[in-house]
Amino acid sequence: MLTHLDSQGRANMVDVTDKAVTAREALAEARVRMLPATLAMIADGSHPKGDVFAVARIAGIQAAKRTHELIPLCHPLLLTSIKVELEAEGLDCVRIQARCKLAGQTGVEMEALTAASIAALTLYDMCKAVDRGIVIEAVRLLEKSGGKSGDYPRDYHEVGTLA
Repeated sequence: MLTHLDSQGRANMVDVTDKAVTAREALAEARVRMLPATLAMIADGSHPKGDVFAVARIAGIQAAKRTHELIPLCHPLLLTSIKVELEAEGLDCVRIQARCKLAGQTGVEMEALTAASIAALTLYDMCKAVDRGIVIEAVRLLEKSGGKSGDYPRDYHEVGTLA
């Protein structure tokens, strides 16, 4: 049963009143492909817009805190930790990982996914003037822990993790 639908099939916010407060955590990722010259410009600090990674990191953090304003039916959450990391992967890719934590009654998967997505979009926005062919791909949940549904670990031989 989809939890965001009532018995008549109408959308509603899930009632978490009776859920236990537990430690909850989620890790999400996005990858951004670009021309090697674009990534080199970011890496060597010669991008005309400055520190692209720093701006994208801040955008991801801000987005996680505002997820409830962006995604209908998400609860506003008091996040206790948000980490967004960007790193070059090969010659033409940036890997973004976002980890969100809280002690609460509902999970933080949407916050982590939103942080990774908005960091990727910010990277695109800052680089589009020098590279129109940028591709955002592989936005996905890597892991979650806590809550009634338990843990979800993705197979780690395919990805690294943000501590």
